[in-house]
Amino acid sequence: MFEGWDAGGKGGAIRRITPALDARAYEVISIAAPSDEERVHHYLWRFWRHIPRAGRVTFFDRSWYGRVLVERVEGFAKEDEWRRAYAEINRFEQQLVEHGFVLLKFWLHISNEEQEQRFRAREEVPYKRWKLTEEDWRNREKWEAYKRAAHDMVERTSTSAAPWILVSGNDKRYARIKVLTELADRWEAGLAALQKSGAGMKDT
Repeated sequence: MFEGWDAGGKGGAIRRITPALDARAYEVISIAAPSDEERVHHYLWRFWRHIPRAGRVTFFDRSWYGRVLVERVEGFAKEDEWRRAYAEINRFEQQLVEHGFVLLKFWLHISNEEQEQRFRAREEVPYKRWKLTEEDWRNREKWEAYKRAAHDMVERTSTSAAPWILVSGNDKRYARIKVLTELADRWEAGLAALQKSGAGMKDT
């Protein structure tokens, strides 16, 4: 699961992972504003729908943390709703981990200055220009509010079961290597735990 600032490198990090995987074994879910159908359900409903079956991988480009980030800052969720969401999210993730999922949560962080530089670069490249909207520029005006929301999010939802992996993203190469390394290490550990569990069941 990838969260971070606009132009922080979430999509780029995902694209460095997926070419090494069997296309039948993974899915990339890009999260935008909820549909009319999704709005009538609990906000976690649309994420439960995309939880992969055993042996598969789902990459979330943005996630359920929108509840305590954009919905909080933009006023789409009431204060009691986004405050309650911290505990709801922790329970949701705890359930996934207890069921055997390997859950990785990446926050890709870039500076305010780096984000502006990347926005300017997108304006100059025709095939990237579509990725930049007026809303992106408007969101920069709320940088401090988003920074406070991100701080609270990490502080309240980085748990022993599902810790946040904070990635310094100003250097794209460093960030992508960091993501790949963490992913490989955690997958390897998850597979080792699964093999050990299976061996124990056979012994009994």
